[in-house]
Amino acid sequence: MNSEDIIEREKRYEAVFSKKPLPIVDGDGVYVYDADGNEYIDMGASYGVMGVGHANPKVVEAVEEQARSFTYAQASYATPERGALMEALMDATPDSLDRLFLANAGTEANEAAMKFARASTDEDSTKIVAAKRGFHGRTYGSISATWKSKYREPFAPTVPEFDFAAYNDVESLKETVDDETALVLLEPIQGEAGIYPAEPEYLETARDLCDDHGAYLVFDEIQAGMGRTGEMWSHEQYDVTPDAITTAKSLGGGLPISAIVCTEEMTDIPKGSHGGTYCGNPVAVAAARAAVEYTVENDLPANAARQGERLVSGVEEIDTDRIVDVRGEGLMVGIQVRGRAGRYLSGLAREGVLGLTAGTNVIRFLPPLTLEDGHVDAVVDALAEVFDP
Repeated sequence: MNSEDIIEREKRYEAVFSKKPLPIVDGDGVYVYDADGNEYIDMGASYGVMGVGHANPKVVEAVEEQARSFTYAQASYATPERGALMEALMDATPDSLDRLFLANAGTEANEAAMKFARASTDEDSTKIVAAKRGFHGRTYGSISATWKSKYREPFAPTVPEFDFAAYNDVESLKETVDDETALVLLEPIQGEAGIYPAEPEYLETARDLCDDHGAYLVFDEIQAGMGRTGEMWSHEQYDVTPDAITTAKSLGGGLPISAIVCTEEMTDIPKGSHGGTYCGNPVAVAAARAAVEYTVENDLPANAARQGERLVSGVEEIDTDRIVDVRGEGLMVGIQVRGRAGRYLSGLAREGVLGLTAGTNVIRFLPPLTLEDGHVDAVVDALAEVFDP
């Protein structure tokens, strides 16, 4: 079946997603391939999901072994793989976080954070504070915490008692967080908004305000975590420890899984009051354990830092007035351009490089953290070709 037929078959039935002009039929490491055999460096990695690379051998082996054993046992039954993942995550997260809940998608982890916070604080503390420009998912609670109106307005009215502070604005945060606040939910580096890292003072103020008002501080590390920004967790670049982190995307090595890792205090909720049928799916758990171990054993955060620096330096050397700004941390990089980013992404695809947008005018790169020097140089060369007037 050729590329056009593959695309048209899905478009005939698709209810939500628009289709990009090429199908993906294979992947290997940092590369993906279309039905016509064309090779692409995958600098989008399906919104950062493929942190350990496509068809990572350790992940494949773990999935195959678990699938041959058994494919599902509900989370109220303990399984060896689930316990192994829990230990691996605990080893890889701050020592003060000693409880976790496994779910299936990043938005579910954020929903859990919101429920846990409201249930574990004073009954008058019901407000949830998030940041303007932030993105936290597409379920009802998560879109209520997501600032951009295009995600919320089609489904209005959203959940009440959500408020927004300006990002990187300390005074706005002080004006918004009060004694009625149960949770402050922030991205240490905003992704969908256009790749904006937090200022240290902003996160430090958030920590202080939560302590002063008896609220919980949760960092949404769904896109920025698992080594992407040069540390295992992006908040580790700051002298701030949250009460919880939420993680997904790269966590599963390509399979759907998410987690909230939090303090014991934050899980002061009745047993059985939260859950999900597929939470802690053994096959996804096996993939996640392999992905976490591979990330740590191969020091992918350090490689992300090295290759991110090489990428940013290379982009900054391109002789063009079409690039407005280059920003980010590690291999979470945004290139702000003049005009719409989509036109440049189309050109990059013709040069064998796939990327993403963040807003209308930012090219976003969230590649596998296994990227090597030659891959980065090829991407910079492709960008130079696309920006050549």
